[in-house]
Amino acid sequence: MTVAFRNVDVAPGDAVSTWPYEALATVLERGLVPDWRPVLAELRREPWGPVSRRVERILSYEELPGASPLFRRAIAQSRQAADDRDRDEVARRITRAIGDSGLSASRFAEQIGTSASRLSTYATGRVTPSAAMLLRIERCSFELQNRSAAG
Repeated sequence: MTVAFRNVDVAPGDAVSTWPYEALATVLERGLVPDWRPVLAELRREPWGPVSRRVERILSYEELPGASPLFRRAIAQSRQAADDRDRDEVARRITRAIGDSGLSASRFAEQIGTSASRLSTYATGRVTPSAAMLLRIERCSFELQNRSAAG
């Protein structure tokens, strides 16, 4: 680290999540790429976490040549990657629910009150269902599994 913290009770080597606002602002304002790496890693780890929100606040107060575009882009890319992972997980859960139900996709769609084509868009991840629809999908699959196990 090329930056030294003054008047704060953390060291640059401490976890970024423990840094107070002043330490984070110091790194963004006066740091170099090696100083920014742990901050960027934390943004990837928790794209909506407290460090990300603090970075956004710092950047809203002043334009930091070089740092502002980099950190804005890093936050946006980290959040997009997290969203993509979540959409993929939803699609996997839907595909698993359909398979676990023992029904054809068409029959399963009928059971949950949607069309086979709409269910297909959910299962492929092209469309993300509402929270209510996801619960209906999982509930229906669970109920069908229990029925077949019971008798």
